[in-house]
Amino acid sequence: MGPHPAVAAIRLAVRRVLHDVITECSELASSDNERFRRTPAAVGDRAAAPLPADDRPLVLVACSGGADSMALASALAFEARKLSVRAGAVTVDHGLQAGSEVRAAEVVSRLAAMRLDPVESVAVTVGRDGGPEAAARDARYAALDAAAERHGAAAVLLGHTRDDQAETVLLGLARGSGTRSLSGMAPVSGATGRYRRPFLQLDRQTARKACLVQAIPVWDDPHNADPAYTRSRLRHEGLPALEKALGKGVVEALARTAQLSRDDADALDAWAADVESAVRDDAGQLECAKLYALPPAVRRRVLRRAAVVAGAPAGSLFARHIEEVDRLITGWRGQGAINLPGRVEAQRQGGRLVIRQG
Repeated sequence: MGPHPAVAAIRLAVRRVLHDVITECSELASSDNERFRRTPAAVGDRAAAPLPADDRPLVLVACSGGADSMALASALAFEARKLSVRAGAVTVDHGLQAGSEVRAAEVVSRLAAMRLDPVESVAVTVGRDGGPEAAARDARYAALDAAAERHGAAAVLLGHTRDDQAETVLLGLARGSGTRSLSGMAPVSGATGRYRRPFLQLDRQTARKACLVQAIPVWDDPHNADPAYTRSRLRHEGLPALEKALGKGVVEALARTAQLSRDDADALDAWAADVESAVRDDAGQLECAKLYALPPAVRRRVLRRAAVVAGAPAGSLFARHIEEVDRLITGWRGQGAINLPGRVEAQRQGGRLVIRQG
């Protein structure tokens, strides 16, 4: 008799991601070996490149102790033993609740019992920039990045589910964000594709059921039920209200919207990257007339890219900022410079759009 359907579903999702990681690492190793063979130092001295003690890729799971991440950890532990992968885990102690260090130690103990190695708890200090949820997220990802670098991990698995994706899309809608925000969380993200989200096609109940049938203890973070947090209100009030008004299937529809929006956003981003050089003069300045001729969705992406290159932090650069810069192109009335985050200024000068740090 096979495993429970919920357990089979989480294992299959993780297995697919691990196969991707193994393939990518193998291709990278083959490329590195080819470059080594072509270097003069390699000729007649094949022993010059030391072989690693264990060349299997290491995959870490970010685990809070909740049902989603514990289900993910259990599936990683099971699948890694059947594949050429080492499996470890990291839990981040945000220090936002009394006794958080004790709970972090309990999570480490449970992960170690799954025979994950290495396993560690990392304590972080949560700042205040962008509000409590954003600050905690920034601190968490910084800690995960550092852990991945420290251990040489090929990937870090995150337990976001289809329900989390639906919530992210709704939050983007509430902010009046563009297509990229509505595309939600990517299955693969991070500068080097470090973060992987195997559960984006699975609902939250599947992960919780997998923990239940495997008798895996889970911890329910009280912050997830605290109405002081926007995502918590959306989860416990907003989405249920939508399902009551519109019927079941809202979560699935929102997740599907995220994928469709991501496809559109990727295409528009590629278009903007292709035309960027064509709208600049010989000195590299953006030409307003050429920008004006672009479709608005493409033009605004070019403007955003230029602002980020000039030093504006991407996370602080919102649609309203780009709309103001866009008016220098489409609604020019002699207005002055537009101030952007990161002390960046955008100003129209002689038919050119100059974006630079002031």
